[in-house]
Amino acid sequence: MGSSYGLIEVSGVVAAVDCLDAMCKAAEVNLVTWERKLGGRLVTVIVEGDVADVKAAVEAAEKIAEANNHIFAAGGVIAAPCEETRKMVALSAKRLAKK
Repeated sequence: MGSSYGLIEVSGVVAAVDCLDAMCKAAEVNLVTWERKLGGRLVTVIVEGDVADVKAAVEAAEKIAEANNHIFAAGGVIAAPCEETRKMVALSAKRLAKK
């Protein structure tokens, strides 16, 4: 898989799963981790892939969120994450794997 991260932040777990599904269908990306804050009212999803795939995935998430009336808070692409960013994402993924 590539070396870029795509991040989206939406309101609610259902919206997050819907957006993740659209992201994975639209491009060659894999889920790295996800975080729930505020009791699941705010969910961040991080996927990994090549830059073009990650951009397409984030765009697909935005479109499906709009089409299904989900609250899409933010989206972004980190084309070449630094080592510290990779460590932070890996820590989140490690916590997820423990559950």
